[in-house]
Amino acid sequence: MPNGKWTKKELLSREVEHIDITKVDARGLIKSYREMAYSSRTLAQAADIYSMMLKDKDCAVIVTLAGSLISAGLKKALITLVENNMIDAIVSTGANIVDQDFFEGLGFKHYIAPGSPEAPPVDDLTLRNLMIDRIYDTYINEDDLRACDHVTYEIFNAFEPGAYSSREFIEAMGAYLAAKHPRNESIVKTCYQKRVPIFVPAFSDCSAGFGIVLQQTEAIEQGRGQVAIDSGKDFRELTDIKLACKDTGLLMLGGGVPKNFAQDIVVAAELLNERKGGKARGDIGMHKYAIQMTVADSRDGALSGSTLREACSWGKVDVVHEQMVFGELSALFPLLASDAYHRGEWKKRKGFKFADLFEKGDGVPEFMKPPARKRAMR
Repeated sequence: MPNGKWTKKELLSREVEHIDITKVDARGLIKSYREMAYSSRTLAQAADIYSMMLKDKDCAVIVTLAGSLISAGLKKALITLVENNMIDAIVSTGANIVDQDFFEGLGFKHYIAPGSPEAPPVDDLTLRNLMIDRIYDTYINEDDLRACDHVTYEIFNAFEPGAYSSREFIEAMGAYLAAKHPRNESIVKTCYQKRVPIFVPAFSDCSAGFGIVLQQTEAIEQGRGQVAIDSGKDFRELTDIKLACKDTGLLMLGGGVPKNFAQDIVVAAELLNERKGGKARGDIGMHKYAIQMTVADSRDGALSGSTLREACSWGKVDVVHEQMVFGELSALFPLLASDAYHRGEWKKRKGFKFADLFEKGDGVPEFMKPPARKRAMR
C-alpha cells in the first residue's frame, strides 16, 4: 500500500502476542546447545546457572530489565516467573514497567508494524501525524499513552505531599490494576499480589515522569504540596534486601542503569556494615550467581557491556557461577525461561515476599494500606 494511504486503524490492527513459556519446552534445545559453541553454549551455561539459583533456597533472585522487552512480547514469560516464585525483586527501566507493562495492564496494546524497519511502507513523519509511536518494528497508539500518563497522574495525586521511592509508587499502580483491571495480565499487578518489589531508578524517564510533571504543576498552581521521587530511598530499600538475604543472584536482561543499580547494592551493604565495625571485603557476600544477556559490546568501557568478571574487581559479583550471553533478548530469553520453568526447580521454592519488608508510610493512598487491599478503589 503506498505511503500515506494507510489508515490508523489499519496500522494498529495486528497485536503483539506474548510468548507462553509453559507451552514451549526448551529443555531439549538447551541440552543440545551444551555441546555446541558461541551463543548456544553460553546460553546453555546461563540456563544451568539460573536453575542453580532456583535450587538454592536461601538465594534471592533479582531480575533487571532494560530495553523494550514488554512491547516485544516477553510480558507473559516474566509473569510466569513471578507467579512461580522464580523472581524475588525487579529493577527496571521505566519504559518496561510503566509505558509498556502498566500500559497493557490498563487494557492497551502494542502492534506489529507492517513491512520491515529496513523498508518501512510508512515513514515516521506520517506516523507522527497519525499519533503513532514506533519502537523499531512495533507501533504504539500515542492517544493510549496519553491516557496512561493521566492514570499515573491520578495515582500520584492520591499520595500525600512528600517524597517516595519508585517502589511505593509502583506498588500503588499494582493496587490500582488489581482493583480496576483484575483480568488484565500485568507484571506490575502480579508483583503487587506476590509481594515482589519493583524498583525503577530512573523513574522520571517514562510515562511516570509525565504524571509527576502534571501533578507537580497542578499542585504549584493550586498552592498545595507536591509529590516527588526519592531515588536515594530506592537505593536504600534495595540495599535492605541485600542485608536481609545473605545470598543473592542476578538475572540481568540488558544493561544500563538497572544493571548497575542491582550490582551496587553489595557495595552499599558493605558501607553500612563498615559503619558498625565490619570490614570492607568479606562480611557482605558478593552476588553469588550472575547472568547477563545483552547485545552491548564490552570494548567501549560502558557498563551495559562490561563483563561480570569486571564487576568482580569492584566486589559486586562472584566469578564462580557467572555467565555473559551476547545476543538479542526476545530470541534468547524465552529459551532460558522455558528451560527453567520445565526443569521445575521452582516447585520446592518459596518466595521471599520482600515487599513486606517495607512499612506503609503515612502518606500513601488509603487503597494501598492492608485493610483496603481487598476493596475496590473509590
